[in-house]
Amino acid sequence: MIYAESMRSIRTKESSMAKILIVGGVAGGATTAARLRRMDEGAEILLFERGRYISYANCGLPYFIGGVIENRDRLFVQTPEGFGRRFRIDIRTRSEVTRIDRQNKRVEVRNLESGETYTEGYDKLVLSPGAEPVKPPIPGIDLPGIFTVRNVPDTDRIKEHIHKSRPRHALIVGAGFIGLEMAENLHRLGLRVTIVEMAEQVMTPLDFEMAAEVHQHLKTKNVEFYLKEAVSAFEGRKGRIAAVLSGGKTLLVDLVILGIGVRPDAVLAREAGLEIGSRGGITVNGYLQSSDPDIYALGDAIEFPNPIIGRAMTVYLAGPANKQGRVVADNIARGNVRTYQGSIATAIAQVFDLTVASTGLSEKVLRAEGVPYLSSITHSASHAGYYPDAQPTSLKIVFSPKDGKLFGAQIVGFQGVDKRIDVIAALLKRGGTVYDLEEVEHAYAPPYSSAKDPVNIAGFVAENILQGLVKPVQWYDLEGRDAGGTLLLDVREPSEFEAGHIEGAVNIPLNSLRERLGDLPREGRIVVYCGVGLRAYVGCRILMQHGFGEVFNLSGGWKTWQYVSQEQSNEDIFEHDIIGKDDNIYQAQVED
Repeated sequence: MIYAESMRSIRTKESSMAKILIVGGVAGGATTAARLRRMDEGAEILLFERGRYISYANCGLPYFIGGVIENRDRLFVQTPEGFGRRFRIDIRTRSEVTRIDRQNKRVEVRNLESGETYTEGYDKLVLSPGAEPVKPPIPGIDLPGIFTVRNVPDTDRIKEHIHKSRPRHALIVGAGFIGLEMAENLHRLGLRVTIVEMAEQVMTPLDFEMAAEVHQHLKTKNVEFYLKEAVSAFEGRKGRIAAVLSGGKTLLVDLVILGIGVRPDAVLAREAGLEIGSRGGITVNGYLQSSDPDIYALGDAIEFPNPIIGRAMTVYLAGPANKQGRVVADNIARGNVRTYQGSIATAIAQVFDLTVASTGLSEKVLRAEGVPYLSSITHSASHAGYYPDAQPTSLKIVFSPKDGKLFGAQIVGFQGVDKRIDVIAALLKRGGTVYDLEEVEHAYAPPYSSAKDPVNIAGFVAENILQGLVKPVQWYDLEGRDAGGTLLLDVREPSEFEAGHIEGAVNIPLNSLRERLGDLPREGRIVVYCGVGLRAYVGCRILMQHGFGEVFNLSGGWKTWQYVSQEQSNEDIFEHDIIGKDDNIYQAQVED
């Protein structure tokens, strides 16, 4: 109990003298506690945390494991002692709140060190328990060498295992943001890395064609990965771990990281009779009050209406949790003066050399929710092409066919991804449209951008679609096309066509198109494509103004088609690798 007596002795004329209990001391809970103290110097504030640490950077854990962050102490924003001293808060680590007695307004607490159980009363209670890793009942899942990455003790155990056991081959189960960050950092340590993912793609917040770019990049890094596969069992085998896949294959590894996902930790709230939403999170109102007005909740444990479509969703991100902490603190201290506006789930991750970012809703979420939408994919340069070292950037937006309202965006690239996703997110949060993308005024100099920034270009293309200047078709619309009813027209140069093209396409270079209109059928559908969509747009305009009716532009062009049409998995690349006593890797049949 840190500074409990000192805290109780402080009372001012402005203080409420309220007793506030906070459950959970990482992002949301710690922010709430600090803000509460700044708002009310005399309140009695108790913070309970199951672990030993509060206010730490759990987003940095993979990078500490990989050695990018060398000093462990840099993970800690605050220590319990320092935090308690500065804010006069009674911080109780290794203390688990096990029950809420709403009728008598008290909680039951178990000291995890001594086993002692006691009760504390409250005027207001704040629940910030976070999320818990999904750990399915797979046989053998508790074997030594199998870990989750959720907190500092998890990280310490992984670091110790790597130091003592010297693993050579790691298996990542689940290819979300944490899974891929762990894959990169273990790869950095020199381990062979294999990923197993149940979905058809990595990073499920992305749409498939954007994730396909990540798949192809992972191949260049010699990362083995299996898609549409699951682990059905783990077995100990001669000091190693045999992961049995649902498809029948067995992978022999030395270390397993479970990155299957997380779910709201709403057990305490559920047992207290608080309302739980359809997605498993604690239901809260705009003031972040639960169904009990004296109990507030925030962070990974809640679900809240998405501000874009108004339907309840969960968001597992530190940024929203910190913002919610300020809202909760102000509402407790001042009496429900602020409403939370919701999160559009803006996220970014480094995947080796790539940067992958998203904001808002994806096409597949909109489809599942039954929301009408249009989408567009553009490929642009990170900065002026005439300036050295420009890199490709892929940008997808989804928007309303009615008024162009933005629903979401995804960007995959090497440079400048962060600033562009942030610009789009700012517009999206304020209900912006594709027309706003056109009007974005960015800082331009050749090393940083182009006169037409990729964000502007995305807006220009979307405006053309909404105004009927061009009709887009997506890559998946061509997969089951009727070859007899659709003509694929490739308007690139012959050398580009010969280097690779969509099967069945006819090549008429753009500069020759007007002279060869007679070679094209007037009836039926024509899908025009080029490298990225710009020349195809010009081709579509030529055809449409010469009386061709059913003309479409393949969104993203040949570049997107290349990504989605290749093999997506990268299987069996370590199948015949065997490491000799001299630490060299040899090719041989591996014996179990």
